[in-house]
Amino acid sequence: MSTVAIAGWTVPASIVNVATVAITVLLALALHWLVMNALRRIAERTPGSADDIFVNYAKRPLQFILITLGLAMVRESLDLGKTGTILWARVAGMLVPALIGWLAINMIRASDLAISLFADISVADNLRARRRRTRSAILTQIALLGVGFVTICLMLLSIPSVRSVGVTLMASAGLAALAVGAAAQPLLKNVIAGIQMAFTEPIRLDDVVIIEGEWGKVEEIRLTYVVVRIWDERRLVVPVSKFLEDSFQNWTRTGSQLLGSAFFYLDPTANIARLREKYTEIVSANPRWDGRAQVLQVTDMKPDAIEVRILATARDAPTAFDLRCDLREAMLAYIRDEMPEALPRHRAEVGREEWKRVTP
Repeated sequence: MSTVAIAGWTVPASIVNVATVAITVLLALALHWLVMNALRRIAERTPGSADDIFVNYAKRPLQFILITLGLAMVRESLDLGKTGTILWARVAGMLVPALIGWLAINMIRASDLAISLFADISVADNLRARRRRTRSAILTQIALLGVGFVTICLMLLSIPSVRSVGVTLMASAGLAALAVGAAAQPLLKNVIAGIQMAFTEPIRLDDVVIIEGEWGKVEEIRLTYVVVRIWDERRLVVPVSKFLEDSFQNWTRTGSQLLGSAFFYLDPTANIARLREKYTEIVSANPRWDGRAQVLQVTDMKPDAIEVRILATARDAPTAFDLRCDLREAMLAYIRDEMPEALPRHRAEVGREEWKRVTP
């Protein structure tokens, strides 16, 4: 057993190593406490809570990074022997990239959360906020994937045997790339589509869309798929590439305001001017109408009925749907109670003399 002479005392090297490591860890923890306190005070003096998020997310990985740096600084003073030195190098080679990657991932997540706080999509006019949230969500996933991949590569490169295997496999990298590419074609297709979606923005978070014959809101955008919340609380999971290759309806592409319509089939003798006057009264009294536009028009004529269309505007798609139901119900009640003669009727002439004649 190796020993170390300290102030005339012979002390086993293992005890000195443990004491050195313990003191280093304590000093690193004390330094971490001072740094975090200073950062918290700075964050408290600034308006907003974005910097508080970064401080909270950096706390844990920064603690381990400071401990690792402290141990690296006292490495030369430790008596580890040949085996211990090799083991220390292996562990450090894998631990340092992992800790740096952990800190980078936490900072990326903190950035996404900070953007979410500033981009509030619960307000009425949330087009800009939805744009920021959508782009942040997609780019965050891309960044996390990239950081995770680089971190794992750096950890594996610290192992000599892995580096040797990697050099050996370079000769067959071309065939392996073709095989992996063919097998992962759908995944790569959706990943590339997700990157493209981050910048072209055919959809954004909270957009109202009609896809696969379903009406719903974009609830979640991932790198390879999109989750659409259907109106009846179901979830429709759609590959990202579908939004770039196939047609779909986006009701909130440039704004949330919509024009709602409803149709009635009435008797050709119905008093349209009277209906229009009542319709204007009903729309004006409805709190869901945003006041932009409303109209009642005869849009078609059939042998036994005329088609009457009513239009009214609302601030968003759910409100427009409810407004259409309100107007349809109110107009039907008025026609039933006040203008029953406007309901469609079938006409026929019976008993004309010329019809009774029989052609020889």
